[in-house]
Amino acid sequence: MSAPAAGPSKYDIIQIEKDGETIDLKGGTLSVDYYESLYSPTVTAKIIYMDAGGNIEDKKSSKFVSVKEGLPITGLESVKIKISPTRGKVLDFSKDPFKVDACPTLSKEANRETVALSLVSQKQITNDETPIFDKYTGKISDTVKKILKEKFKVTNDKIKIDPTKNGYNFLGKGRGGLNLILDLCRRSVPVKGDAGYFFYQTKSGYKFRSIESLLSEKQKFTFNYFGGFKKDNTKDDNDNKLVREPIFQKDQNVSQVLKGGVYRSRNIFFDPRTFCYEEINYDISEKGVSKTLGKAPPFEKDVKGFTKTFHHILDVGSLDSNPSTEVNNDPREWQASSVMRYNLLHSQIVNIQVPCNSEIEAGDIVRLEIESISDKKEENPYDEQQSGNYLILNLCHHFDSKRSFTSMTLVRDTYGRRGSKK
Repeated sequence: MSAPAAGPSKYDIIQIEKDGETIDLKGGTLSVDYYESLYSPTVTAKIIYMDAGGNIEDKKSSKFVSVKEGLPITGLESVKIKISPTRGKVLDFSKDPFKVDACPTLSKEANRETVALSLVSQKQITNDETPIFDKYTGKISDTVKKILKEKFKVTNDKIKIDPTKNGYNFLGKGRGGLNLILDLCRRSVPVKGDAGYFFYQTKSGYKFRSIESLLSEKQKFTFNYFGGFKKDNTKDDNDNKLVREPIFQKDQNVSQVLKGGVYRSRNIFFDPRTFCYEEINYDISEKGVSKTLGKAPPFEKDVKGFTKTFHHILDVGSLDSNPSTEVNNDPREWQASSVMRYNLLHSQIVNIQVPCNSEIEAGDIVRLEIESISDKKEENPYDEQQSGNYLILNLCHHFDSKRSFTSMTLVRDTYGRRGSKK
């Protein structure tokens, strides 16, 4: 029988480099946490290690001191990580190392100290120190690819972009490239489906994906939660079971949904060229939702009037050398739709923890099967409301000397075990 997925993983490489000097932290590492999120354009990590001193010679005093004091660790040092989990893909950042963002000392005694290294991607540093003033025109998806390739030198095999049908002309105005792309997400409309994109990084690369496309993906894994399962994780058949009960952080919030104008909204668009305005009412029961993870949105026909008003000034010819009457990326095509899509997607939020699964990434679809409390479980053992497909919003792989597990924040837009298609 192979080792359980929740068992300890192997630290292949954990090294810190500065000014040509490389120090191995593998022996003193207590834990490693690796993070991905649909909200984050870069991956991050945290290493906690214990240093008993005597690891590096201080060039000034010729004494052997701790790594933090002797290197010294002050920030922007390169950190290489390569971890082999008991199951799944190797987590390898040895060729594309992290950078030290912060290095607080957690505890300090006479003969040892515990240090936490907060790590960020090199691309995050590049983003912060490289302001962009360029002008961009054309389809948004083409602009995203151009920024990633030209400003961040990302290769094609590390980029996955869903095409957009709309274009947008804009100036960088001194912002970082990753920030520019994040701002484009809500303004983007896919070739098919509702407006709204996510821009994020996983271990496989950078992704600019429409919500429509993400929800259309096939599920990667099914995780089960049944009250009677064993929690010792010593058997193979427990690898896809939750190691603790799911925590439902949010299960619909009607007043918040109504205040956000998710189901009904009034949208007023002002044209500075003609000094006229247009009022458009958005109704989800008329427009519909092209793709959901569960059944139809709840109470979509129960809300009779608009619950929020949005205002927008149309961009007409502001970047054209010859004045134009064309509206730049007309918000009538995406404003109400993207607000609905982002808010609806967060209707249900649940936190789960499973034995380490390095195959999955943020943005993947997973199925969560939760035990029903019915007294007739032989007929249907599943909770038909809370079970079903979910989207991974946040993800953390945790590794220490005793265990390895994956924690996830899952979201979805509607209830039920079946998704709708239109």
